[in-house]
Amino acid sequence: MFTFDIYMKKKILVAPLNWGIGHATRCIPIINWLIDYNFEPIIASDGDALNLLKKEFPKLKYETLPSYDIEYTKKGNNLKWKLIAQTPKVLKAKKAEKKITATLVEKYNLSGIISDNRFGVRHKKVPSVFITHQLNVLSGNTSQLSSKLHQGLMTKFDAIWVPDFKNEPSLSGKLGHTNETNNSKLFYLGPLSRLNKTTTKEIYDIMVLISGPEPQRSLLIKKLFTELKNYNGKIIFIKGVIEPKQTCEVNGNFTVYNFMTSKALEHAINSSKVIICRSGYTTVMDLTKLGKKAFFIPTPGQFEQEYLADYFNTLKLAPTCSQDQFTLNKLETITTYSGLNMEYTNPDLEALFGLF
Repeated sequence: MFTFDIYMKKKILVAPLNWGIGHATRCIPIINWLIDYNFEPIIASDGDALNLLKKEFPKLKYETLPSYDIEYTKKGNNLKWKLIAQTPKVLKAKKAEKKITATLVEKYNLSGIISDNRFGVRHKKVPSVFITHQLNVLSGNTSQLSSKLHQGLMTKFDAIWVPDFKNEPSLSGKLGHTNETNNSKLFYLGPLSRLNKTTTKEIYDIMVLISGPEPQRSLLIKKLFTELKNYNGKIIFIKGVIEPKQTCEVNGNFTVYNFMTSKALEHAINSSKVIICRSGYTTVMDLTKLGKKAFFIPTPGQFEQEYLADYFNTLKLAPTCSQDQFTLNKLETITTYSGLNMEYTNPDLEALFGLF
């Protein structure tokens, strides 16, 4: 283990993208590893991602990065074109990120940068890492182009950390694996999860775990409240809305929270028989580590989530359907699926952090 003097801790910038809260939550184990190895993490993000990490690590230093301010659609089939139309806005934010990063390098005398999907958070004088599970970016009939563009941007970083297993069976499938076998920058971390499996009595028959951006988050919340209102079992419902204070409302067999921090969420998932959720990659990693049965409802128009949901359905690990098609009866199929369960191990942290 590294043994730096307590007064000479190397400072590492950790900067997750604010796209839902998945990028922030999967950085939590990395932040904890940095602390364990006597580094000082400096957190930089915006919006819900920044607020969540402030709740998890109240004693760390924080910086605000520009928001990508992505707008989403109510109709999933329009999402790709709406995202493409907002490319100038993203490029402007990337340019601003790069300028702020240069300032932070000087302000904190940074020894390293870990960027989770923020292309502007890097510096030529500081070892810079890019975290992604998407070496290939799916976008329908433009997947080859989007993948090449993404891979080109990643080459500007000194290392690429992929939160998945290097070999099959994997969690990301073709998203996190390419035919390129000799890329010295690639390092497979294994899946990242802030949660741990515990021996806990199952209290809830169903857990609804909502994540992702508006307006689709609210549309799914409304849909599930409607479809599950006649269900007789106990339901815990997490809206995934990060607010200053946690709220809890009990309405019949529903227990509804606005959000949960790590420990409470860990207990709630371990205490639930079935999880209804998006097929976002961070959620997949969490549920696999806890060995849970899931029903996936991908965010409409998000090719990555649609691919992952189909991938696990094909492997007979978890059923799926579209948001519009979900009904209570769909849950009956879950008994024929084996559920998500893979053994996790930590990466070689000394090799990982040797870059810094």
